[in-house]
Amino acid sequence: MVVALVHVVMVFLFVAPSNEVSKHYGKYINAWIYPLFEQNWRLFAPDPQSVTQQISARTLHTSPEGSREVSDWFDLTAVDDSAVNHNVFPSHASQNMLRRAWDVYAASHGNDDRSKSERALMLQKYLRNIAVSRVSADRHDAFEEIQLRVITRPIAADTSAGRRPDTPTRTRSLPWWKVASDGN
Repeated sequence: MVVALVHVVMVFLFVAPSNEVSKHYGKYINAWIYPLFEQNWRLFAPDPQSVTQQISARTLHTSPEGSREVSDWFDLTAVDDSAVNHNVFPSHASQNMLRRAWDVYAASHGNDDRSKSERALMLQKYLRNIAVSRVSADRHDAFEEIQLRVITRPIAADTSAGRRPDTPTRTRSLPWWKVASDGN
């Protein structure tokens, strides 16, 4: 009951016009809302995707002898697509968690992959934790680092409408991120 009340108050303060209370407690309100309860208005003004992203991960393990072993790329997007395509009632998390985690990471980090704020660092950890949990669920080998690769491909535009110019396929490899023994 208390958690529900706190949640309602935090969401209200987040969506309410700026006021003294929301300014004073803004740090706590944002920590409560992002990234799980973020609000947007795309339901009323949809902005359809013009690109698809294929997010893959690979891991690095250092053997007791000191040799470094890098795994093959593991397609995280294919796992999500499979969870959606083979489920009559797919969950919202299966459909959007990885994609939204990437979207907010890319928006908060730009092209240099440096966390410039506490929120950006939190979003980086969120994306890393999703990747670690998905890879760990499929591969049961230990690893100390993980790297993500995002291949962005344009969705074919309707050429008769002449709306969007074709954009080239882009590949972005993120830096290697440390993974603690507990997976975080």
